[in-house]
Amino acid sequence: MLLEPGCRKMTSTILNTLLSQPVPLPRDLGLPLPLDEWDLKILLVILFLAHIFFVNLMLGGSVFALLFEIIGLHFPRYGKLAKKIAETITVNKSIAVVLGVGPLLCINLAYTLHFYSANAITGYVWGMIIPLVTAAFLLAYLHKYTWDTWRESKKTLHMVVGGSATFLFLTIPFIFLSNINLMLFPGEWVNVSGFFSSLRIGNVFPRYFHFLAASLALTGLFLAWWFGRKKFPIEQYLPEFERAELRRLFYRIAFYLTAAQLIFGPLLLFTLPFGGITSTMLILVGIGVVLAAVVLFILYKDIISDNARIGKYLVAAVIVFAILVGVMGTVRHVYREASIEPHKQQIADQDAKFRAIMLATHMRLDAGLSAGDAVGGGPTGEQVFINCAACHAANKVLAAPPLTEIYSIYKDNPAGIITWAKNPGKKRPEFAPMPPFAHLGEERLELVAEYMLKTGLEATSEE
Repeated sequence: MLLEPGCRKMTSTILNTLLSQPVPLPRDLGLPLPLDEWDLKILLVILFLAHIFFVNLMLGGSVFALLFEIIGLHFPRYGKLAKKIAETITVNKSIAVVLGVGPLLCINLAYTLHFYSANAITGYVWGMIIPLVTAAFLLAYLHKYTWDTWRESKKTLHMVVGGSATFLFLTIPFIFLSNINLMLFPGEWVNVSGFFSSLRIGNVFPRYFHFLAASLALTGLFLAWWFGRKKFPIEQYLPEFERAELRRLFYRIAFYLTAAQLIFGPLLLFTLPFGGITSTMLILVGIGVVLAAVVLFILYKDIISDNARIGKYLVAAVIVFAILVGVMGTVRHVYREASIEPHKQQIADQDAKFRAIMLATHMRLDAGLSAGDAVGGGPTGEQVFINCAACHAANKVLAAPPLTEIYSIYKDNPAGIITWAKNPGKKRPEFAPMPPFAHLGEERLELVAEYMLKTGLEATSEE
């Protein structure tokens, strides 16, 4: 459809303005949310922690199953232990998948523009998540259900299957981490040309090592409970082990990997781009460090306990560990909010500017006035005045005082127009409150102030 000359000028002005932005600014969807925004974000944190708990167990279980299967080549009792660990992987996987729906829906709603933009930028690799996850799950099932047959006749093939599943479980998180990481830094979107280039943005690798150590530590604590509980028939399935021995083994794993977080945690913190770091986040990180120290102390107390008393502090360790996970999940959200807030404000300002241009242009065209020239070599006062023309005419009252009256008030004070435009109020009952135009910037406000005074003077002289 051909546009009228005024509309063509308006369209060119809008495009030039949008393309001049230093970072990509998508249009806000403007759709209502099914919940209050903060209720949605609180729900996101809770559902994500529930989901990631079982992801941790799935990943940690696959690593430990493969590790103990390899050790079992020389020490057969560890091969039996690997089998019992492998049996937990597919169960935890199924729960992780079901619980993953909730946080995915929440993040789609709460961070639509950032989440889908990051998805699009990482391209075909993001689309590969479903087939890769499906392959990993099928391999995990094959590894589990061929244990008794292949471990004897096809030992190498069985380990290759288990190793392939573990490899996929270890590598798929990079796709999620790069995507979630990319959400936080919209200014870098123009520098990304696919998945592998996105790995350079932010601190994907420190995040990954922190996530991996947390997964293994949490799985160690889980397995200490799983094999140490009285209902587990250890005499039937793992007669070569004592219950206390297994508890101590996995307590040690949880202890050393939690201690490793004292390295990976600061590495993650010190490599975070500074823009999202706030005092609230640092306070929460400090609380997390204290809680990690408490977990280490509790685990150490259990490790040095005699066989009859080991496990006495398990409940305390789980409670403190759960609080620690909740704090770290909150830290993640606080950083995300602080990181993207400037970009969200830019989107809001750009949308307000776009709506103002559209409304003003249509009203000017309806009044038989020009829509203003396209931007070329910088905006003119007349072009910027498009933002104001919906309400201010030269010498007649529209929805606000005309330029002749503005001239009479501010003829020797253009700075007064700028100050009012940045932070207006309501002075006259016959007019609606004026919206703020601080987003136009000082330079454009100076141009429009000069244009309004010049046009007001000309209109006054004609009268």
